[in-house]
Amino acid sequence: MKLLRVGPSGAERPAMLDAQGVLRDLSGVVRDIDGEAISPEGLKRLASLDPTSLPKVEGAPRIGPCVVRPMNFVCIGLNYADHAAETNAPIPKEPIIFMKSPSAFSGPYDEVRIPRGSKKTDWEVELGVVIGTKASYVPENRAMDHVAGYCVVNDVSEREFQLERGGTWDKGKGCDTFGPTGPWLVTKDEIPDPQNLKMWLEVDGKRMQDGSTKTMIFGVAKLVSYVSHFITLYPGDIISTGTPPGVGMGIKPEPVFLEPGQTIRLGIEGLGEQVQKVGQA
Repeated sequence: MKLLRVGPSGAERPAMLDAQGVLRDLSGVVRDIDGEAISPEGLKRLASLDPTSLPKVEGAPRIGPCVVRPMNFVCIGLNYADHAAETNAPIPKEPIIFMKSPSAFSGPYDEVRIPRGSKKTDWEVELGVVIGTKASYVPENRAMDHVAGYCVVNDVSEREFQLERGGTWDKGKGCDTFGPTGPWLVTKDEIPDPQNLKMWLEVDGKRMQDGSTKTMIFGVAKLVSYVSHFITLYPGDIISTGTPPGVGMGIKPEPVFLEPGQTIRLGIEGLGEQVQKVGQA
């Protein structure tokens, strides 16, 4: 299934994308694409529906983030061997964890706003893992039992704030609009191997990232288990699992960063595409 949320920011309603690409209104079935809806019981109920029996979503509404704002928006740094190489960083011995602020969470087509004072706003296409059941101290061989599905995430990053202003990475990762998520949550039954998905990102039509989840250092099961030993994960939480090479910071001989007026387009095989216009805060 492909589950999503449509409508104005803060007033989204749940929907489903049917096999013909038609949006179907789920607001008469579930209150939202939240922890209850994406629990094993909730997903089983939604899977039993005949999508053609649901009302069509009329018009062309805004598509919001594919789940309700999560309690935990967890990100993993330097998790692709080829990306670590392009940034001259050593391969991590354990996953690097940082958090995005709730205000970073935004829709897949919402504007990305460059923060005031920023000179190094960058892009990162990433596989998002959506948690379906509470996970705490989960062994790796049971980790996938806690996954509801997957989505596309753009881990927008301000590199000066992240790396040159002291402290942790969070200040360069949690700015408003820095976490476009969606367009839909694709349930895990549709993605049999999350470690073999093509992923890409373009800026103004120029291909910048062209990678695959197969070059992840730590795979999905490892990450869910590992994070759950430090942070209790709740239904609807997201783990953004790192990015392949091609970020602006890694371009030679000179890095390239985003500017107002540009367009970012990104996608992951089987999970859909995002498009963002770049604006100024």
